[in-house]
Amino acid sequence: MDAMENSVRDTVVLGTGCAGLTAAIYAARANLKPLVVEGHEPGGQLSLTTLVENFPGFPDGIQGPELIENMRKQAARFGAEYMRGHLVKADLNERPFKLDFGGDKTVLTRTLIIASGASARWLGLPNEHKLIGHGVSSCATCDGFFFKGKPITVIGGGDSAMEEALFLSRFATKVTIIHRREHFRASKIMLDRARKHEKIEFLTDTMVEDVLDPSLKEVTALKLKNLKTGKVWDFPTSAMFLGIGHEPNAKMFTGQLDMDDDGYLKTHDFVMTRVPGVFACGDVQDRRYRQAITAAGSGCAAAIEAEKFLEEHGR
Repeated sequence: MDAMENSVRDTVVLGTGCAGLTAAIYAARANLKPLVVEGHEPGGQLSLTTLVENFPGFPDGIQGPELIENMRKQAARFGAEYMRGHLVKADLNERPFKLDFGGDKTVLTRTLIIASGASARWLGLPNEHKLIGHGVSSCATCDGFFFKGKPITVIGGGDSAMEEALFLSRFATKVTIIHRREHFRASKIMLDRARKHEKIEFLTDTMVEDVLDPSLKEVTALKLKNLKTGKVWDFPTSAMFLGIGHEPNAKMFTGQLDMDDDGYLKTHDFVMTRVPGVFACGDVQDRRYRQAITAAGSGCAAAIEAEKFLEEHGR
């Protein structure tokens, strides 16, 4: 075990998305020398995004991976250290907190900032990941504007799908909601709202078999299959938005931190968990906004609270 892992850290940041890297910048500037742990999805959701046009300070937009890399370098300049690893187990019952990354890699820390994000649920189609950022998206708020005046499809049958479709109707000529069942899981009020909208249509008992584009440069159609008749056909569209939800990366804290029914970490006073000295920020606790700017704001707050906690406890 090297010295970085053997000593007690002032703070550890789990995650290198917008929330985690903003927390790292603020913590590093406060001379906390944060250890930032890159998990299995370095960069978070922004690493799967092409052009980001709604992050303040970039009038011409910026590529998602470039924005993340800039944040990473900025935190490193102030003294943040990075480590690749996947948290296997955490002991938050004693201080310092003990983080087990498997093998002999164990880290002790006085404070912990959880910014492990949430992973979008994907369909697992052959061309799906190849076309992320080129017509395949899990965020209508992020990418809907790019398909102004074009037909769009939304996949799903719950409230998330209805919300995505209603938002996308501002830009699209038509929004088609595709659902593999006849009945929907969405609440009555959301389903009624979508059904009454003049731009929204429905395809039920239908599954997506693949996203089509011979050149893999942009979405042109979806290969669909009717589950009752077995009919397979190509459905022209300019974009496929996934409305099947996200899964917060917080299972390793089950039983130690409060979570809602979907596994999102519960916080009070913005970023506080029920364990003093443990803070949560970004998509792992935000199921409402899920934007780069709100994640960054909560990361800033988490770092400031970690610094205050350390000062109050005799750092």
